[in-house]
Amino acid sequence: MRGDGRVFERGHRWFIQYYFRGKPVREPGGLDGRGAKSEAEARKRLKARLKEIYGDRFIGPQAERVTVDEILDSYSAHLKQKGAKSAPGMDSKLKAVRDHFRFMRAVDITTDQLRTFINSRLAEGKAPATCNRSVQYLRAAFRLAQKEGKILRLPYFPTLRENNVRTGFFERHEIETIVAHLPKTIDDIVRFGYCSGWRRGEILSLRWEDVDRDAGEVRLRAEASKTGEGRCLPLEIGELRDVIERRWAAREYSLPDGTSGLSAVVFHRQGRPVKDFKRVWAAACTAAKVPGRLFHDLRRSAVRDMIRAGVPQAVAQRISGHKTASIFNRYNITSDTDKREALRKLEAYRASRPVPASNVVAMSRPS
Repeated sequence: MRGDGRVFERGHRWFIQYYFRGKPVREPGGLDGRGAKSEAEARKRLKARLKEIYGDRFIGPQAERVTVDEILDSYSAHLKQKGAKSAPGMDSKLKAVRDHFRFMRAVDITTDQLRTFINSRLAEGKAPATCNRSVQYLRAAFRLAQKEGKILRLPYFPTLRENNVRTGFFERHEIETIVAHLPKTIDDIVRFGYCSGWRRGEILSLRWEDVDRDAGEVRLRAEASKTGEGRCLPLEIGELRDVIERRWAAREYSLPDGTSGLSAVVFHRQGRPVKDFKRVWAAACTAAKVPGRLFHDLRRSAVRDMIRAGVPQAVAQRISGHKTASIFNRYNITSDTDKREALRKLEAYRASRPVPASNVVAMSRPS
C-alpha cells in the first residue's frame, strides 16, 4: 500500500521508498546511510521512517545532512543577491554563530543549545542586545532554509530582555564645544546631523547630485535611506545652508600629481567619502566634557527640539525619517508647553464643575 511504503533491491543492496506530504521519498535502507545488506534491515529502516512520519517527527534524508554552516552560507548569499544593506558586514556579524555551531547539523540545534550559546556570549562580556542580534541572525537563516525546503522545522529561539534604550540629548552649547574640537568636514557633518536629525549613514551618502542649491533643498535617495524611502530637506535653516555652502566651497582637493579634482560627495576626505570618524568623535566628546555620547544623540536631540519648538509630530517625522511615532514614546519626547497647557485645562475643567450643596449641618463644639 502507498501509505506503508516499500523496499526494493538494486545491485545487491536494499533501498526504501515511502511518501511524505504526497511526494515519494527514496533513500538507502541501511542505518549507516548506505544500501541495506538485507531485506530485513531495509524493512526495519522503513518502519522507523513511517513511525517518524506518523508521529510528526519526520525530518527527511536531505534535511538530516544540512549543517548550520551551509545554512549561514545560503543566508549570506541571499542578502547579497537582493542587495540588502546589511550584506557587506554580515559575515563579521555571523562569526560568533559560526564558531559555536559550525560543524553541527541543523536538525541537532535545540533551544537548550541556543541558551548555552547565549550564556557563552554573556560570559565573554557581550551585552544582551548583542546576544539577541546573533540569535536573530541565526533565526533568519533557519527561516530562509525552511522556505527553501532545506529543513522542515525550526527550534524555538530564545532571547534576552533588553533595557538599552539610549536617552542622550545634546544642548546647543555642548554642540558648539564639540565641533570646536573636530577637524574640518567632520564638524559640518555634526552640524548637519544636529539640524536635520538624519542618520549618520544618510548624511555620509550625500552626493552633489542630491543637492539643489538654487531650489534650496537636499534630497535623500531611497537606496541611501534606512527605511528605503527617499525624502527632501529644505535648506530654510541658515545653519544648514551654511553647511552646504562651506562644503561646496571645499569640493576641490589636491591630487598627488599636483593637479586638483572636484569631489562628487558632499562630505569627503581628499575626494573620498567619509566613512568612519568614531575616534575623533569620541576624543571631541571627551574634550567637551561629555564623554561617551553617541552621534545618534544628535538625531534624538533634533526631534526633541522640533517638538519643543511647536513643530507637529508628523512633520518632525517626515524631516527626520522616522516611520513610526515610537521614538516619541520611547524617549518620552513631549513639549513642556504641552504639559503646562494640559494642566491648565485640567484646572479649568475642575473649576468649572458645579459644587453640590452640602446637607451636612455644622455642629457647635462644646465649650
